[in-house]
Amino acid sequence: MAGLLYLPRIFVYHIENIDHKISSSTFKTMERKLFYFIMMPAMILSWLFGLILISVIGHEVILTLWLKLKLILITLLTIYHFYLGKLLNDFKIDQNTKSSKFFRIINEVPTILLILVVFIVIFKPI
Repeated sequence: MAGLLYLPRIFVYHIENIDHKISSSTFKTMERKLFYFIMMPAMILSWLFGLILISVIGHEVILTLWLKLKLILITLLTIYHFYLGKLLNDFKIDQNTKSSKFFRIINEVPTILLILVVFIVIFKPI
């Protein structure tokens, strides 16, 4: 989860230092390592352990509304994760067209989704 919050912030710093070739290559390395060595394994393990937990608890838990809503939000977080991967590739080939303001705004997406997930899990609406 922390990577989903941090990678867009690195993108902001990358854009603001785009004129410095040395800084740009450093940011590309940071972005790549964060995405592929931290974020990707964390996402895969989160899905794996979540699905194992559902199978241990029993498949009837999937019929509950709160879990369906949570899975929808987690799927949106996964889509966001892969969208950040697409943006990472744009930076890698120096084809980024987004502004630092854009990345500051999309940096709030995982926070909003996380708040909704916590709310749903705690209050378990019917």
